[in-house]
Amino acid sequence: MDNNNQNNQANDNNQATPTPEPQPRKRRGNLTLTKVAVTAAVAGLLGGGVAYGGINYINNSGINDTAVPSGSSSNGNTKTSNVTVNVSTQSTKAFNKVKGAMVSVVNLQNQNSSSNTLGQLFGDQSSSNSSKSKSELEEASEGSGVVYKKDGNTAYIVTNNHVVSGSSALRVVTSSGKQLQAKLVGKDAVTDLAVLKVNGADLKTVASFGDSDKIKVGETALAIGSPLGSQYATSLTEGIISAKKRTIETTNSAGTQTGNATVIQTDAAINPGNSGGALINVGGQVVGITSSKIASDAEGTSVEGMGFAIPSNEVVNIINQLVKKGKVVRPALGITYVDLANVSSSQQKSVLKLPSSVDAGVVVMSASAGSPAKKAGLSKYDVITELGGHKISNQSTLRDILYKYKLNDTVSMTYYHNGKKQTTKVKLTESSSQLKSTTNTTENSES
Repeated sequence: MDNNNQNNQANDNNQATPTPEPQPRKRRGNLTLTKVAVTAAVAGLLGGGVAYGGINYINNSGINDTAVPSGSSSNGNTKTSNVTVNVSTQSTKAFNKVKGAMVSVVNLQNQNSSSNTLGQLFGDQSSSNSSKSKSELEEASEGSGVVYKKDGNTAYIVTNNHVVSGSSALRVVTSSGKQLQAKLVGKDAVTDLAVLKVNGADLKTVASFGDSDKIKVGETALAIGSPLGSQYATSLTEGIISAKKRTIETTNSAGTQTGNATVIQTDAAINPGNSGGALINVGGQVVGITSSKIASDAEGTSVEGMGFAIPSNEVVNIINQLVKKGKVVRPALGITYVDLANVSSSQQKSVLKLPSSVDAGVVVMSASAGSPAKKAGLSKYDVITELGGHKISNQSTLRDILYKYKLNDTVSMTYYHNGKKQTTKVKLTESSSQLKSTTNTTENSES
């Protein structure tokens, strides 16, 4: 074969497998993906050979010219060996212990449709008048979940809040492929956790939680979930615990920072659809609920092996509250506020009358009547700089510190009123409103 024919054959063999027809786009967790066509990598030449720029590197004089034996090739058959290997690793045992408790969570949302779109496209007025707009449920996204308790025929499932957010209805697909209607018990946007319940008559496996405080950096970690959806349900990936307590920023759907979360970091592969799945140890205990990953940094650099899971100790605390009350009750100050950094230097001096040494904190925009802050003497344009002896740099740190306290706790507060430093005691009461994020001084956060 000459070099031109070689190159042509190489090009033919490098053609990708034909791409299937486009599939409907679905969101997996909080990312938008299309279904993936998997193609094999094909070597440059038949047999996996290597082409060196078309130059012939074979020395014909070195080839042994002994003839190939003639005759039948029937004796060239082979067979598999009858030797078997009993593979039973700790990872395999752990997976088998938990896999039956894994489910896929399908988020169904209303989509408006018209019964006679074709007639309207061609200007058929009668068709347009007779068409009726109706709402249909469609799959908007898929995530994962873990069955963690059964009470009679009722099975409880933990997943991520962002997996169920915006749903009109929810469906669960079990590891055996059975589809079940699910009901939302409660959800919490702050910790990104939610609890569902289903008729669990056919669910036999219940996962157990381990103590996330006892995990060690370097120990094996296994992630189980439904990457890209239920098509790849109960997929298992293996890695290690990369960090026990890593603080990361949390953001809302608009990309605005809403606080910070302390999470487990792992290099086990976590992909869209794994959200709400289990991070387990080799004992088959759930030590975390997978929730997020870093795919690229702020400059767009690709990042590998940086996934995060909500520690099991926090998960148990939150889901117990969700089952009991349908929500998580947290203390509040009863104020709306903005970051001091969002106030111009001139206004900090002329309106807030702050000394130049104060460069961080939050500005009170209002204090509700009868609120803890109002009772403690705070008013509009006061600047809170410390809570419980901890410095307040921005609104997210205020929330983080505030949420570490319990209802009816009394906490010290440092603030500036008309430029003068003040200290007071605040008795915390229940939050009566959901937190809202803010990006500028015209939008206020509430605590």
